[in-house]
Amino acid sequence: MNQDDMKRAVAQAALKEITPGAILGVGTGSTVNHLIDLLANRVSDIRGAVSSSDASTRRLQAIGIPVLDLNDVDSIPVYIDGADEVTGHGHMIKGGGGALTREKIVAAASRRFVCMVDASKRVDVLGAFPLPIEVIPMARSLVARKLVALGGRPAWREGFITDNGNLILDVAALDLTDAIGAERTITRWPGVVTVGLFAERGADILLTGTGGGVGRQEISHKN
Repeated sequence: MNQDDMKRAVAQAALKEITPGAILGVGTGSTVNHLIDLLANRVSDIRGAVSSSDASTRRLQAIGIPVLDLNDVDSIPVYIDGADEVTGHGHMIKGGGGALTREKIVAAASRRFVCMVDASKRVDVLGAFPLPIEVIPMARSLVARKLVALGGRPAWREGFITDNGNLILDVAALDLTDAIGAERTITRWPGVVTVGLFAERGADILLTGTGGGVGRQEISHKN
């Protein structure tokens, strides 16, 4: 089973986590694209979706699922998304596709976060994947200097603008052993919109695609 097969298998497993007749939170990325393709056969089960990116919105609308503004939605039972890295504690790095701010907002509004990954994304400690941080354009250099002071090596993702009109810094070499502490610290800096650490609000259910099938792990958060 190659990586794409694993992504499709884990997306198929995620269908079982959906609450029929409810609003569904939908993330962004290649694994989510597999999920949306599969939802084409489940349109009648989905009352509507709240999407974390313009790209996912277009795919959902193309298969006939209404995309709603979060301000008009009272409850999202389940949010399904992928991750660039995830630990067994449900702590994640997200934002490789640049949708981290909206992903974090939809995750915060949802009762359960289902994270689906292939086995290559499972890690013991976060940080091999560069940490994306969305910043207000005028604060790019200020935030970069603060990251250097923390021991990081920030790189401006040139030529990329988020759906919110902001910039991304991708940061290598940060010590993320204390993922919750790092998330709290960086989020407080002026000019930071969102940091791609999802530790304070981590995954509740972790679906991992492997060569032998899909593993399911429920995670208890005691922060």
